[in-house]
Amino acid sequence: MKKLVIGLLALFVLAACSGGSATIVGTWNLVSYGSTSSPAPAAPGVDTSIEFGSDGKLNGNVGCNQFNGDYKVDGDTITFGAVVSTLKFCEGPVGDQEAATLALFNESAAFVIDGDTLTITSADGNSVIVLARK
Repeated sequence: MKKLVIGLLALFVLAACSGGSATIVGTWNLVSYGSTSSPAPAAPGVDTSIEFGSDGKLNGNVGCNQFNGDYKVDGDTITFGAVVSTLKFCEGPVGDQEAATLALFNESAAFVIDGDTLTITSADGNSVIVLARK
């Protein structure tokens, strides 16, 4: 009986820990980007996708070029390794959102997950990207 109670308690703790914690792992759409005081909405009609893999790999496209790299999460900080992308010329809102997103992926940044929204803020607090879970 004692083993059964301990086993059920362990199962309950594991279920509570795994089900209630938000994770960055998954695929996200770009919602907005830019200065923290006045972020610009993502370009309308542009399919965006950013995937954070469970293996620490990052890949995606925010409108123009494909990119990939590495990331590591420590608490509420995400640190990006070298991010590489294809080199198509991008201009206008698509180019702006890509430049802002990739600039944030070149440093350590703070992040917050609130439901299906992921907000990544630059280390200096001046730039932000907001993503929605796909």
